[in-house]
Amino acid sequence: MKSKKIAVILPAYNEEITIRETILAFYKELPQAEFWIVDNNSSDRTNSIATETLKKNKIKGKVLSESRQGKANAVRKAFFHADADIYVMTDADTTYPAEEVHKLIGALETEELDMVVGDRLSQGIYHKENKRRFHSLGNNLVIAIINLLFGAKLKDAMSGYRVFSRKFIKNYPVLSSGFELEIEMTLHSLDKRFAIREIPISYKDRPAGSVSKLNTISDGYRVVNHILWIFKDYKPMHFFGFLSVLSLLAAVAAGAPAIVDFLRYRYVYHVPLAVLATGLMVVAVLNFSIGLILHTVSKIQRFNFELQLLKFDKS
Repeated sequence: MKSKKIAVILPAYNEEITIRETILAFYKELPQAEFWIVDNNSSDRTNSIATETLKKNKIKGKVLSESRQGKANAVRKAFFHADADIYVMTDADTTYPAEEVHKLIGALETEELDMVVGDRLSQGIYHKENKRRFHSLGNNLVIAIINLLFGAKLKDAMSGYRVFSRKFIKNYPVLSSGFELEIEMTLHSLDKRFAIREIPISYKDRPAGSVSKLNTISDGYRVVNHILWIFKDYKPMHFFGFLSVLSLLAAVAAGAPAIVDFLRYRYVYHVPLAVLATGLMVVAVLNFSIGLILHTVSKIQRFNFELQLLKFDKS
């Protein structure tokens, strides 16, 4: 562990109440680590408090500024600047226990994993501590969809407490901009066959005066929308195949009266339905063809990614 370079990534947006405590807690556990705090366009004293904390306690690290709003934008900037063997990402709101970072890092090293996720949900503490209505429902929906798509058995796909290998970070393009980051990380690791493991951790809600930046309704819509788009990108045959089946069923339902007319009278009286059925059948064929083509493209992309990993220099 002492020979490994560790980077602690702390994206922060208006966290003046908790940023100092978070930095010191992780510094206590990882005094050799380099800290990268990213002020994500905060309007409070987050930046100055973080800078003062690093300087006063002689902590190795830097406070970066990212004006583009969104957690993913902040983390992307930190990943670009930080250079380490092990990367620790956590929220700057004291909700994740710093003392449990050793479990995550230990698993990453001993089991040669690429990503270790702090699982908040298995022990049931998150549901007791979290005060946001319907938030747990949204988590469960996302996890269920991911497990269905990839045949996985994940329990907490949206945890913000993660430890990464250098190989994962240097082969992971951050494409999202907001809090969908954790979903994107999880899906990237599953699709590209990175070694991932979840380890149960404790969790506590934000302290008094610290306000969550999440909105259950709007953010829930964004998560589901993001999942659907990733469904299309990662599993195109499933996505367009499903649309093809829907169009096919609709075509059969619309064309049934026209078929009955022809069988009975050798004449089609429901001409509009016959035209509609023909159009829907064309749409079904097109969706199936698109899905097949994109499935092939996706397979080629995964092949090229595997070649890229073989050329990756771990040093």
